[in-house]
Amino acid sequence: MRVQERPDKRPAIGRFLKQLLRHIPGTLLVIWDGAPIHRGQPVKDFLAQGGARRIRLEPFPGYAPDLNPDEGSWTYLQRVELGTVCCQNLSHLRRHLRLATARLRHKRSVIQGCARECG
Repeated sequence: MRVQERPDKRPAIGRFLKQLLRHIPGTLLVIWDGAPIHRGQPVKDFLAQGGARRIRLEPFPGYAPDLNPDEGSWTYLQRVELGTVCCQNLSHLRRHLRLATARLRHKRSVIQGCARECG
């Protein structure tokens, strides 16, 4: 997970994919929505320059939150892990979000449940 204050620009998507390759060994399956930023030239360039050897990109339809297991993960984080957190500022929220996602990483049954809900 990467926390940021502003939306990604097109070149940042390539940097994000490179970051995944640096931190996660083996072949990666990246599932994302049909946003134009995910289909742009920087992603095509990244894949053409060798990124496709280890990354397989699987798109969702343009708008399909019911098919996206990430939506269930966010709901769980908001309602369970962060439901009673009151933050003083953005950095405080960022810290709590990182801690919450670290806890979620160890809750395999919750993550699998989010995937099952999507069919």
